[in-house]
Amino acid sequence: MPVTRRLAAVTIVGLVAASLTACAATPAAPHAPHSRSPVAASQSANTPAIHDAALHSAPRRIKARGAVLADSRAGSLQVLWSRQSDTERPIGSIAKVMTALVVIEAGGLNRKIRIPRAVLAYVAKYQGESAGLHPGDVLTARQLLEALLLQSACDAAYVLATTYGPGMTAFLARMNATAAQLGMTHSHFTSPDGLPYPTEYSTYSTPADLLTLGVAAMKLPLFRSIVGQRFYQLARSRGHHHSYWWGNTNDLIGSYAGADGIKTGYTDAALHCLLFQAVRRGRTLIGVVLGSPATGPDSAALAAKRMLNWGFGLKIAAS
Repeated sequence: MPVTRRLAAVTIVGLVAASLTACAATPAAPHAPHSRSPVAASQSANTPAIHDAALHSAPRRIKARGAVLADSRAGSLQVLWSRQSDTERPIGSIAKVMTALVVIEAGGLNRKIRIPRAVLAYVAKYQGESAGLHPGDVLTARQLLEALLLQSACDAAYVLATTYGPGMTAFLARMNATAAQLGMTHSHFTSPDGLPYPTEYSTYSTPADLLTLGVAAMKLPLFRSIVGQRFYQLARSRGHHHSYWWGNTNDLIGSYAGADGIKTGYTDAALHCLLFQAVRRGRTLIGVVLGSPATGPDSAALAAKRMLNWGFGLKIAAS
């Protein structure tokens, strides 16, 4: 079902996300990050309803430059806390969520795809994360989605994009068209995997836009089932493909009770990023961390845990 039709039932009221804590400075970049006003945000046509909870507390020790946490209920998002939620920033491999959304919406996930030799040069050129795909192996689109979302595999992103475009240029156009349909007016994609080309800042989004993307993706049963796994193992099939094992890069999965997604991201400019979701006692919290400094490989996950613990500890009145 097309994205626009699937979201038609969602009440559209626009975006009001108040920043409740001091904001870290925005890094200088060829594409200078900037914020949109609540007036401009209210004109977005296809975003989920987002309301400001107007709380008087905030999660502590969050060093991320941009972040947002929202309570998701019945097609609307109640923002609990945010920091520069409308400021555009590089997002690293969170871009792969849009790639997966486009592929799943296109369908034909059982189609067999032969891994091209060109994928080796692509990954080597941009030093991207790899699922170790072997040229000549034949995998289904669904199996490649496992590599894309769990291992954060740029080789899988390349194969899916060139297949479903068909060709990279056409696929990127589909990514940006889908972003526009979702109302992600402050997002742009120049790669299917978040790799920094042509520049570190060419692919970008905002925490608020990524909330919209996360909600849309998690509505898809296949997407949700993939990102909630700790790992995926594919046995060797003689004459078809090698054996593979792909682990989830999201440190929340298996370590934080109720965590069921969504996607990590990292580049030198983006720093540590995470689009995340957790469900406890029937309550769903979804959030974004962008630009978390490298205090450790799990810095974004640590920030997400602190935000989630704070959020689940709140007593929020029914909307």
